[in-house]
Amino acid sequence: MANFLSIFTMRNLLVLSLALNLSLIMRVFYETEKHGPRGFSAQKADSGLEKAAHATQRTLVSLSSSGQDDGEKLINLDHGDPTMYESYWQQMGEKTTVVIPGWQSMSYFSDVKNPCWFLEPEFAKQVVRLHNLVGNAVTEGRQIVVGTGSSQLFLAALYALAPKDASEPISVISAAPFYSSYPSMTDYLKSGLYKWAGDARSFDKEGPYIELVTSPNNPDGFVRHSMVNRTGGILVHDLAYYWPQYTPISSAADHDLTLFTVSKATGHAGTRIGWALVKDPEVAKKMIKFIELSTIGVSRDSQLRAARILEVIINSSQNPGGPESGESFFKISYHLMAERWQLLREAVNKGRFFSLPDFQQGFCQFLNQVSQPQPAFAWLKCEDESVEDCESLLRGHKILTRGGRSFGVGPKYIRVSMLDRDHNFNLFLKRLASIQT
Repeated sequence: MANFLSIFTMRNLLVLSLALNLSLIMRVFYETEKHGPRGFSAQKADSGLEKAAHATQRTLVSLSSSGQDDGEKLINLDHGDPTMYESYWQQMGEKTTVVIPGWQSMSYFSDVKNPCWFLEPEFAKQVVRLHNLVGNAVTEGRQIVVGTGSSQLFLAALYALAPKDASEPISVISAAPFYSSYPSMTDYLKSGLYKWAGDARSFDKEGPYIELVTSPNNPDGFVRHSMVNRTGGILVHDLAYYWPQYTPISSAADHDLTLFTVSKATGHAGTRIGWALVKDPEVAKKMIKFIELSTIGVSRDSQLRAARILEVIINSSQNPGGPESGESFFKISYHLMAERWQLLREAVNKGRFFSLPDFQQGFCQFLNQVSQPQPAFAWLKCEDESVEDCESLLRGHKILTRGGRSFGVGPKYIRVSMLDRDHNFNLFLKRLASIQT
């Protein structure tokens, strides 16, 4: 009898368990049929952005419903970490996934027939396709040199361009406000080949020099040209931000040496891949030698990942909304940047404490419309006479920025990253508004 009851109880438990599981499965199926997969509808609407018509409204809602700011969270807007792009790439799902078998990319060499022997052919192919699509740089007649981000390529360019038999280091200059890392990167190794010589606007030394032209400029976002224009001058154009989400694409840059980076073009800073377009083959060879001596090439795995990312971006622009491409990366990024700049200007214009640069509109050949520069950084100025150090003021409100002294100007200015996640950007706007009240 006891055995019978034990068996009966066990059978009843099994039946009850099956019934409960079946009920749960049916409920999930019903909810899916009724509402669609959880999160899919919102993502689909966001990815299209209603052609960006609801972009500002969405952020305004987020801003008003993001919860109370207790003022304790530290917001780090000092770096240009492009985490704003995470949501786009999350919505792209597996489109950019790259599977690399254990036997692949084991050799140092990618293409022994190419002077840049560590350059992955697929990455080079996608770089050319991307520039031809966007129209921001001439690639014909150029050697592509890949580097571990544009920082390594910057140092490789200095090494390649500096005379090897000069009696003193060649001067390296850039017009203030200049990129804050230029001085420290130039002088870090105390090279006998080159030396930081400061602001190009006040440079009056005779002899050869290397001028760094960053356009759009980091930190203030303005289009830049050479300031010195003297005999013996060598130009390096840093075009990291010459992409349609940041500035109108007016023409294809046609310079002797230009630098680009995946981190600013697509947001993939952690991939650590940049490239240079070099007209002079001998300069390219010297840059390649520098990278060979410093890191024995560049990660082939990172290049393969970057190549796939660039391919997806190209496809999204050529076939927007397609099943294999998704929404256009550059158009969505453009509207998101426009949205953020609109909100920032509204916050600044509510008081007289801060000011922002004014930019001229231009026709963007890629977007086929008139657009306005909307840089990756906001060049904010404290107009209040009682404030001497704008960076310290914002640090007191737990907002980390980078002060003007780092860029060769006064402490009234600060550089603020516009590329952080929505939550941090919204908190920044709230605190900015509270400073002005």
